[in-house]
Amino acid sequence: MRKGIHPEYRPVVFRDRAANYAFLTRSTMTSERTIEWEDGHTYPVVDVEISHVSHPFYTGTARVLDTAGRVERFERRYGKEGGA
Repeated sequence: MRKGIHPEYRPVVFRDRAANYAFLTRSTMTSERTIEWEDGHTYPVVDVEISHVSHPFYTGTARVLDTAGRVERFERRYGKEGGA
């Protein structure tokens, strides 16, 4: 790799404010805010709106859309004409 063209890759804390959950990982993200982590070191913190803790897919609260019902409702409303 060429030196000087890549952003710094370092430990960063990502904090999900909705779920009150934070995790430490490595990233190129930067932030002016910092947080003291469990290991006693201070790391930059990036607030995120959603993470694996609060996302409906991972929490099992995802709603399944009734696409067949939608199609039937559309056909009832606008007719079931299929051609030109």
